[in-house]
This record gives sequence, C-alpha cells and structure tokens, in this order.
Amino acid sequence: MKFQIDMDYLLDCFRRLVDTPSPVGYYPLLNPVLEEMAEPFGCSVTYDRRGTPYITLDGEDNSRTVLVGAHADTIGLIVRRVDANGMIRVRQLGGVNYGSLEGETVTVHTRDGRRYTGLLACQSHSVHVFDDARTLPRDENTMVVILDEKISSKEDVYAMGIRNGDFVSIEPRCQVTENGYLKSRFIDDKAAIACCFTMLKYLHENGLKPKYRTMLAFPYNEEIGFGGTYVPEEVSEYVAIDIGLIGPDYEGDEYKVSICVKDKASPYDYDLTTRLVEYAEKAGCDYALDVFYRYGTDGTAALRAGNNVRSAAFGMAVYCSHGMERTHVKGLENTMNLLLAYVLDL
Repeated sequence: MKFQIDMDYLLDCFRRLVDTPSPVGYYPLLNPVLEEMAEPFGCSVTYDRRGTPYITLDGEDNSRTVLVGAHADTIGLIVRRVDANGMIRVRQLGGVNYGSLEGETVTVHTRDGRRYTGLLACQSHSVHVFDDARTLPRDENTMVVILDEKISSKEDVYAMGIRNGDFVSIEPRCQVTENGYLKSRFIDDKAAIACCFTMLKYLHENGLKPKYRTMLAFPYNEEIGFGGTYVPEEVSEYVAIDIGLIGPDYEGDEYKVSICVKDKASPYDYDLTTRLVEYAEKAGCDYALDVFYRYGTDGTAALRAGNNVRSAAFGMAVYCSHGMERTHVKGLENTMNLLLAYVLDL
C-alpha cells in the first residue's frame, strides 16, 4: 500500500531547511525554523543540553518508545586565522571535499549575529597568475575565504567583528528540474528532516498516531561522528534516516530508498533491518539493500556510545555525497513510504 504523499510540501520544506545554515555545531538559525514548522501540526520542540531538538508523538501504544533520527548538521567550515592580507583560513567541519567547493559562495557568521559573504578560493586562484593554479592540492592549507568587502589587512577583518571560531556556511544552490531531479548541497541530511516533517503533515491530516510513542531527533554533530551518542533512556530502537550511496558496489540508485545493512563499523540490527525490508515490500517501495564503506550514521554512534537500543538506517541515495549532491523525487517518495510504514507499523 503506497501512501498519498504531499511531494510539493516535502520539496518546499527541503528548500526552507537547506537555505537555513546549520554547519556542524551551529544551531541558532535552524532551531527557530524547526519550531515554526512544527507548530501547524500541534507539535512542540524540546531540547537536550547539547542543543538537539526533539519532537515527541504519542502512540497508539505508549509502552514502547522508538526514535527516528535525521541529523540537522551539514558539513561546513570554521575560521582558524586571518592572514595579514585579510584572507581567512579555515578548518573543516565534517568530511569536506574542497575540490567540490572551490569558487563557491560562503557566509561567515559572527557571534554578534552579523553575516558576511565571501568566495572560497585556492590561494593560487588564477591560471593567469600562478604556475601551480591547476596542480596545487585543495586542502585546509591552501584554501582561503576572500570576503566580499573592501579589505586589505587583518585589522580590517577584525573591525567587522569576525573572530577565530566563527562558523562558515556554504551556499547550497538548491534546484529541482522539471523531470524531478533534486540537485543541492546538503541533501545529506536536510532531505531526511523534510521527510520527517512531511510525515508529521500526513499523520496530522489523516488523524493518525504512530504505532508506538515516537521521538524525532535532529542532532547537530553527526558529520563529526557523535550526533546520536546520547539517546533518551526510554528509547528502544534508533532508526537513522540518512542518505544512501551510489557506486560500483551498490544496488541503490536515485529512484530507490536504500536500506543500509552495514556501514563502516558494524552491521545494523538484524531483526529491525528485516522489519524494514518487510515494511518496504508492504508499502510498495522500490528499495535496495546495501553495505556501505566510508559511511556511518547516528544509529551506529548510538551503539558506540553504549546505548541499549536496536539500530537501523535507510534513506534516499545520492550522487556526489558531500559535494553538489543529486537525487530524484522518486527516491524521496520511496523514503517517505518506508518511513510512514515504519512509524505506523503497517
């Protein structure tokens, strides 16, 4: 049984989320947006001491609590120093691929709320000027932020309120083609959050409750490996909604929902993963089972931290992870059908 999903809402939700910066550990801008998005469905947002937002739904049976996690953080950058000429040097937040970011617009967020755009460039930025413009490695030692301001010194930058430790977000450049391809940075994992809110909309409009008490969690530290390390004591299983991968070893593609059987660390729970396969088949999902390398989710982070939970993971597969990612609305639709089948236990 396929569900009637409001894909227009899902894509609008994604656009709003992806246009709200939230690099690793930076939550001041996104948390108010999540609160505003939850309000029409009669939901409130609560927080733990790490700033992780939660939405908790009563179930038909509140004797069990399950958790669906979709991480709110994206890869990003942080100011580490300002050179004498006013160019900003950065450290990466998460698995940044600098080759995919060269020439992109970035925004520096100061602690007093000011924002300044700039260009992320290689220090050997022009083939007309530098002999090594094509060959110099693109990494933390060679990439700089050139602010879109008239500056010539470190003092000019400091006078703008910029300091070491300021967060730097990256322009997402979201677009949806007429034939349904979604191209954007940070499909990982803003698309998963959009699926969670679309699920809330479906439940609200159809007068439904989840089978069990269900917590939605949106951690801000998944990209550095510990977003799911804290799990509320009452939670018995942690299902991470995260991107799937596309490559020679994998059966997933942009049109399917990928169910991850194992990541870089360990297999996911056998019984829970088997249930996801059964839900996918009952819901008529086009799905793939895959074993991912160089990949992990908050579900694994929860296990590493010693939480007494089952864990599993699934989500839409993308090309070019941690770059300009691409998926298809069919992949989102299949992910949504599996998510609803899971929370409704159908």
